[in-house]
Amino acid sequence: MRKEAGTGPESVADDEKEVEPVRVLMASPIGRLALEFRGTAVVSLIIQPERKDARRYKTLDKIQLTDFLMEALGRLSEYLASVRSNPDLEIDLEASEVSGFALRVLRQTQRIPHGRTWTYARLAEAAGRPGSYRLVQAALAQNPIPILIPCHRVVPSRGGAGGYIAGTKKKEKLLKIESQLLV
Repeated sequence: MRKEAGTGPESVADDEKEVEPVRVLMASPIGRLALEFRGTAVVSLIIQPERKDARRYKTLDKIQLTDFLMEALGRLSEYLASVRSNPDLEIDLEASEVSGFALRVLRQTQRIPHGRTWTYARLAEAAGRPGSYRLVQAALAQNPIPILIPCHRVVPSRGGAGGYIAGTKKKEKLLKIESQLLV
């Protein structure tokens, strides 16, 4: 949850401080995940990061696991184990470079219910640009927080899984995980 800005002079100094990111690598059923947290918000998630990207992150045995991190990573693990329908983690899209139509697409993508899919065309309409399914595809390719912004739930009208940031097989695996909710 976000803190409300204070009103005293000390709060101005607090607001100006850059929150040091925490970068974590964790195992998952779809491969390694690289998560970046700023405060209590996830600002990026990379599925199966390349070696050069993975170097910026620390494995769980090399970081100080706070109660918050244990809870956040536990929720994500439960979601990926089909035990939880929503990891219920705070995200911060403002930290990304995404803006304009792409940002509208990502915000609409967050509205797709667990276990359901929308077509690219339906998402284009929901984002205010009917018929712009190719722009929707391009916007989803910029998703800085896949899984938590569930772009894997967007499929082609013609059937099949369609493309995905981490590849079609990982998209199909995520859709299968969501279809197997145990709770």
